[in-house]
Amino acid sequence: MKHTVTLQPSGHTFEVEPGESILRAGQAAGFAIPFSCRQGVCSTCRGKIVEGQVDLGEVHPAYLNEADRAAGFAHLCQASALSNVTIEIRELEGLAGVKVRKVPCRISRIEQPAPDVAIVHLRLPMNENMMFVAGQHIELILPGDVRRCYSIATKPNVDGVTALELHIRRMQGGLFTDGMLPKMKERELMRFEGPLGTFALREDSTKPIVFLASGTGFSAIKAMAEHAFGRNIHNKRPIHLYWGGRTRQDLYRADLAESWTKEFPGFHFIPVLSEATPACAWSGRTGFVHLAVLQDFPSMQEIEVYACGAPVMVEAARRDFIKDGGLAEDSFFADAFLSQADLNNPQANAATA
Repeated sequence: MKHTVTLQPSGHTFEVEPGESILRAGQAAGFAIPFSCRQGVCSTCRGKIVEGQVDLGEVHPAYLNEADRAAGFAHLCQASALSNVTIEIRELEGLAGVKVRKVPCRISRIEQPAPDVAIVHLRLPMNENMMFVAGQHIELILPGDVRRCYSIATKPNVDGVTALELHIRRMQGGLFTDGMLPKMKERELMRFEGPLGTFALREDSTKPIVFLASGTGFSAIKAMAEHAFGRNIHNKRPIHLYWGGRTRQDLYRADLAESWTKEFPGFHFIPVLSEATPACAWSGRTGFVHLAVLQDFPSMQEIEVYACGAPVMVEAARRDFIKDGGLAEDSFFADAFLSQADLNNPQANAATA
């Protein structure tokens, strides 16, 4: 028996089959429900069940704890309806014309800005003109249909783009980053599927923006910041970028972020190191990057946060910003970078959050 799902505050409704995920049914009905990993991990598709009952599905307690379950929260990529349900979730506008496709591409250039970071430039066929929104990602399709997700660091264009930039951190023992990528050369043929995800700037808001990145989470934030500059959003809403790393080399494009502070009034860059060494010659901020945000914004009620990076950072930021800073739950948007290790060992993330 089908059940009806109603989304608030939009009032959109759609039907869902027994056992079908609410996210899948909503997307099939044409609604832009926020999502990213589709594994019940990143919390992007988290909604609040206002009425009705759902089966929460296979979500590890590390990513949806007992308090959140008791409060009615669910990850819609895993949840299925057991009755007619009403769900509170903020849908995304601006995805009209964005179509998910499998696309061939070639590597045009590989940069090495840090020992464990590669910036990979991909050239698409000239007739592709790929449309996407800043903050989305693609899935590289590896042999055996193995997939690896990477954020698009390129600023979108109204006419589409034929080149993409990816920032990829080496994972020791990783199938792609440690096995395949070091052997790849220019003009090597690859395939990807995309664009995917709904991590994107909410341009209908008037709140000041805090961009929060760790490591190569800077890639999605780069695209979003450059999109904001192109739309003159920095002249209407102050933008603060907090970028955290362990040592100085983790902030592999700090020079670019520094240049933005000179070029765009209203933009501020705050780099933070958690494990600075004497070799870093560091005189800047130290500690956990999200705590630096709380130090500067002890009251976050009028702030909007866009976080991208390691799951432990994203979840700690979500928890502490809401609990200690008073951030509205619907003003926190995130895309957590999930390695295969993260998916295999969620308890490790919970222990370090």
